[in-house]
Amino acid sequence: MLDIKVTRSEHLKQKPADETALGFGRLFTDHMFVMDYEEGRGWHDAQILPYGCFAMDPASMVLHYGQAIFEGMKCYRRADGHLQLFRPRDNFARMTRSAQRMGMPALDEETALEGLLQLIRIEADWVPHRDGTSLYIRPTMISMDVGLGVHASRTYRFFIILSPVGAYYKEGLKPVSIYVEDEYVRAVRGGVGFTKCAGNYAASILAGDVAEKKGYSQVLWLDGVEQKYVEEVGSMNMMFAYGNKIVTPKLNGSILPGITRDSILKLARQLGYETVEDRLNIHEIFADAKSGKLTEAFGTGTAAVISPVGVLAMKDEKITLGDGGIGVLSQKLYDTLTGIQYGRLPDENGWILPVND
Repeated sequence: MLDIKVTRSEHLKQKPADETALGFGRLFTDHMFVMDYEEGRGWHDAQILPYGCFAMDPASMVLHYGQAIFEGMKCYRRADGHLQLFRPRDNFARMTRSAQRMGMPALDEETALEGLLQLIRIEADWVPHRDGTSLYIRPTMISMDVGLGVHASRTYRFFIILSPVGAYYKEGLKPVSIYVEDEYVRAVRGGVGFTKCAGNYAASILAGDVAEKKGYSQVLWLDGVEQKYVEEVGSMNMMFAYGNKIVTPKLNGSILPGITRDSILKLARQLGYETVEDRLNIHEIFADAKSGKLTEAFGTGTAAVISPVGVLAMKDEKITLGDGGIGVLSQKLYDTLTGIQYGRLPDENGWILPVND
């Protein structure tokens, strides 16, 4: 493990006085964690620095060939004021898997975790106090070689920045409307769909804009071959409830293996629900919704935890799920997982890592 050098900022920012107006990803803390990689030398120069800009050459390879990956996680403040992380080791392990697929070096996960813990301890006052708020954590790795030519870089930068964020749902959980995309595709098996690489999100922007102009919040992606099997929604995995049974698309190499997805499936089984991972035909989903067999649908992800779906639309067809409010199952799973994350419920799965206990 590398020693971590700390350089404190001499000019601290004013912290937000109104935690109800935090929003998402607009405000960043005073410091960041950075470490560099060089082929033959490995990871080196791990340090915590004042938050600031990087100097980038216009020929930096990340700007041309897209070797860029990231993760997203949160730090939560418990009622007693103590701070805790939720499954950070799983996020860093997934980052290493993303790196390997993108031809990048494996992350030094232990140094990254220690750097994150030290960074949060320094920035502890930035973790908001209101229920539902948190400190969002964005670890990122980018290629740093300068020069043109499509090949793996020999140098990389890993960094972590922090952002206090508000409650995703200011007025409680509200169902979203989703448009099923049947023209564009985001990923195919054998590609990079299972990674959190920047290109996956760039590929989703156009379809997202089209859906928004049609009045929908999110895009539901179908498989890239037959374009009839459900994959995921933007930054969320999808789940469908049939009474006490939860069905979700099985991981096939083109779907992100979400940490929240995995957590919800485990909690659901522990709560007595049946869970099934399978190929889901979108036409059967619509038919089941019309017949009443499909009782709820929701997305899972770090930002919202649970995002209930109220409307599904494809081409000129639109279906409404439930009564316009959050379903009983969605609410129970949301309350259970957030209860663990904020320390209101016991962690029986070893998911919580205390920051300052």
